Amino acid sequence: MEIINAAAQQYAEKYSSPEDELLKEVFDFTVQNHPKHHMISGPLQGKFLEMVSHMLQPKRILEVGTFTGFSALCLAKGLGEDGQLHTIELRKEDAAHAKVFFDRSFFRDKIILHIGNALEIIGEMRDTWDLVFIDADKENYIHYFNLVLPNVRQNGFILADNVLFHGEVLEKEIKGKSAKAIQAFNDYLLTRTDVEKMILPLRDGLMLIRKL
Repeated sequence: MEIINAAAQQYAEKYSSPEDELLKEVFDFTVQNHPKHHMISGPLQGKFLEMVSHMLQPKRILEVGTFTGFSALCLAKGLGEDGQLHTIELRKEDAAHAKVFFDRSFFRDKIILHIGNALEIIGEMRDTWDLVFIDADKENYIHYFNLVLPNVRQNGFILADNVLFHGEVLEKEIKGKSAKAIQAFNDYLLTRTDVEKMILPLRDGLMLIRKL
């Protein structure tokens, strides 16, 4: 199901600031070479992530799901002078591609790439997060949320991607495993009174979560 009007998407991209040359290269490389290129955030959502990061000026960012590095490079743009971004990727090949782009960026000394199971890696981290971006396997969204929330500062933000999941959550009967997991996550967040949340119908749906 197409949940975003294509003409509106093109119009929004036209009147938004373009991505820089490296981001454009990451995007083009992914679209041309990756069988799951649809998972990349893309220019419009990437610009939104960049804007949020600039508004928050975070010292510590955690990203769960690096893919080829596009969203991490967008989020890194708002880091403070001594800021760091930790990003976790399960797939070694995707992580290797991301590392090449990170090493070529202005933020190469600020981005720390972890390769492996995010559930295990997050459990070993002791940082306090100003901003978290969850964009990994949908079946573990609730687990990721519960793992990171205790270490998110008060008024810090968690962003969760794909919360409309290609429109499948809008169907009367939700069939796919990932769509069911996203619906369970959305329902779970609805019950939480320790966070404020809203869904932004941008790209595939983005949940903004503020810790109270």
